[in-house]
Amino acid sequence: MSSNRHGTSSLSRASTAVRDEILAFSLIFTCLFLSHVALLRLPYFWDEAGYFIPAARDLLLTGSLIPHTTLSNAHPPLVMLWLAFWWKYSAFTPAVTRTAMLLVTAFAVLGVWRLARRVTNEAVAIATVIATAVYPVFFAQSSLAHLDMMTCALTIWGLAMYIERRPVATVIFFALAPLAKETAIVAPMALFAWELLCPLLQNVEFDGGSLCWQRRDWLRTSSLLLCILPLALWLTYHHHKTGYFLGNPEYLRYNLGATLTPLRVALAVLIRLWHLLGYLNLFVLTLLTLYAMSQPALLERDGSERQRIAIPVQCAFLAVIAAYVLALSVLGGAELARYLLPVLPLVVLLCVSTLRRRLRYWTWCVGAICAAFVFALLTPPPYRIAPEDTLLYRDYVILHKQAETEITQRYPHARILTAWPASDELTKPFLGYVKQPANVIRIENFSEVEMERAAQATGEFDVAFLFTTKWQPPHPLWQTLPFGEAIQERFFDYHEDISPDRAASMLGGRIVRYENRNNEWMAIVAIERVENAVNPPAFAGHQSLAFIHGRPAH
Repeated sequence: MSSNRHGTSSLSRASTAVRDEILAFSLIFTCLFLSHVALLRLPYFWDEAGYFIPAARDLLLTGSLIPHTTLSNAHPPLVMLWLAFWWKYSAFTPAVTRTAMLLVTAFAVLGVWRLARRVTNEAVAIATVIATAVYPVFFAQSSLAHLDMMTCALTIWGLAMYIERRPVATVIFFALAPLAKETAIVAPMALFAWELLCPLLQNVEFDGGSLCWQRRDWLRTSSLLLCILPLALWLTYHHHKTGYFLGNPEYLRYNLGATLTPLRVALAVLIRLWHLLGYLNLFVLTLLTLYAMSQPALLERDGSERQRIAIPVQCAFLAVIAAYVLALSVLGGAELARYLLPVLPLVVLLCVSTLRRRLRYWTWCVGAICAAFVFALLTPPPYRIAPEDTLLYRDYVILHKQAETEITQRYPHARILTAWPASDELTKPFLGYVKQPANVIRIENFSEVEMERAAQATGEFDVAFLFTTKWQPPHPLWQTLPFGEAIQERFFDYHEDISPDRAASMLGGRIVRYENRNNEWMAIVAIERVENAVNPPAFAGHQSLAFIHGRPAH
């Protein structure tokens, strides 16, 4: 009888826990949906338009895991499968896409809540969830069709299962994460390496406690290696279909071959640390945490010290964070803050826990941190960022939608000179910008060199659509030194767009429309000779000035 009662009690507790998590998920998703309502119908932005949406659409239409309307870069297909599923059973619209991604974000936030409750307490968990959700990069990425939010969700859930000592669930989540993005394999491999190192640190103590788990389970440690298997199978399949394990040669060169220099890696490490500790007002959280660490631990009402995250758990978190920083400093040509989303909640959790442990008015501190995050979300910072890290991307999308609608209506048969991603926006109506594909001639960017090349071929196009390709702050806090510009151009694919007036002068045209939102600008330049008579195109699509000048495109 006692055994039956115990089993019934356990089942009841499990049922209650599931019900609580379903309710929490529903509440989280509702809050996310309401806060993103104004963003749900926006056309697709930048990398969404350039790869992820076309790849998912190919999967929807053909069932092929390898995209054929864009070059495959070997990204695993889990996110594309998720989007294709929702399009198939709902509708192929940006609103469906962004709602589907908000479901993923809600699952990620639920994982943060579960992990934080497990290692701290309810108050810290709630504060961590709120601070994470309103952090600009997390908020902006919540509805965008990128890989990083699903990677974050599966990684955080894998860590939660790891801390709860559920090896089967741990392997499942950590094995699924690399099928969203291949770099997610870093987390389980970091934990595997840390557990191999732990026996050497058993006698090392910190503040009276061990750095590692008290008991080693070699079977559980070895099971982390199983997380490699799904990714290995995908890369093998990709090689079978395309002849490449890690994407096309240009993609591999950009993301690996061009990154393996000591100076570039060292600079990338500094950028990654900035992204985790200072970027978009994260420095407010970091500075308050450093101050808190100088204070003694406070006491609970019963006289005991306030709870800290267990030292072994902190070490496991730090191992994953450090592995991500190092791995993403070696891999990847673009140093984007969103790549660190899988470990950002861990940084927030560690800091909020420290604030609660050592500062009496810690809730006010968390409130100030959240206010700083919201300010950064809505206000352009005085330094360069990727527009997708804040609501700047909304300004970009609105400007492009308005400009490209005007171009196609005012110059319906024009040959349009522009750069990527506008070249895709104008030729692929399913991206949400135009109703019919336009005739586009593509250049690489709007730098001085590229515009000089374009000026030599002014007879090949009728209208130029210029826009921000490298966002600059309206009020920079400091001016970049010349050697800084040279380093960015050499290692981080930086260039400077020339002004619309200068571009119009070089192309022999005049600006017929110009708009600027928070230094996201666009300009429509009509070439004088064809402003009143535009030649009809031979076809709808896009060419490259690289071919016009007799050499292959970059």
